[in-house]
Amino acid sequence: MNNKFMIEAIFEAEKSILLKEVPVGAVIVKDNNIIARAHNLRETLNSPLAHAEILAIEKASEVIQNWRLNECSMYVTLEPCPMCAGAILQSRISNLYIGTFDPTAGACGSVVNVLQNDALNHWTNIHWLYDEKCSNILIEFFKSRR
Repeated sequence: MNNKFMIEAIFEAEKSILLKEVPVGAVIVKDNNIIARAHNLRETLNSPLAHAEILAIEKASEVIQNWRLNECSMYVTLEPCPMCAGAILQSRISNLYIGTFDPTAGACGSVVNVLQNDALNHWTNIHWLYDEKCSNILIEFFKSRR
């Protein structure tokens, strides 16, 4: 993978492993600079809301002092779930770059597509990168837990 922003999202996912969290990482980019980064912290914070995407959106909104992130792109290692896709939609992120699909809970085209639904008030461009490292980090994590 040649994309420097997805590489940074993978670094975030690797931080999750150290905390025994599902390894998902996200970065948000504006004007070709990372303005926020996060990894899953559900177990650490005891919160069902502490997904990498949600945490990154909160940080990015603080950085730019606006809830509208419409000039921003998110890079995430795993296809967002419905909750995270809803947050991406609500924050008006323009572009979403996804490392690998989630065939059980993906809400960006695998199971459902929240971000490109004509009935909703915003449309996010989805870019599938199909990065093998993003897939392998999840496969290895779940293998180690069995």
